[in-house]
Amino acid sequence: MSSRSRAVTIAVVLGFVAFLLWSTLSSQRAECTVTVEFQGATRTATASGATEADAADQAQTAACGPITNGMDESIACSRRAPVSKQCRPL
Repeated sequence: MSSRSRAVTIAVVLGFVAFLLWSTLSSQRAECTVTVEFQGATRTATASGATEADAADQAQTAACGPITNGMDESIACSRRAPVSKQCRPL
């Protein structure tokens, strides 16, 4: 492979990676930090999403993960009202 074709290949790959990164990040419109309390444990997590509701749901899911055991507890934790929630547009 010549150096010119190698440079073109690298440029195409980098362009594709940049496009994927841009398209992924451009869909994120809100960021939320949520604190949940479940069975005496408290956890805070931050997530982003297309809407404030999506970001809050994702943050609550992330916060519940480490403090629950099994799917039943995870669902119960995700249905609780958060102790605190702060959102901002991106």
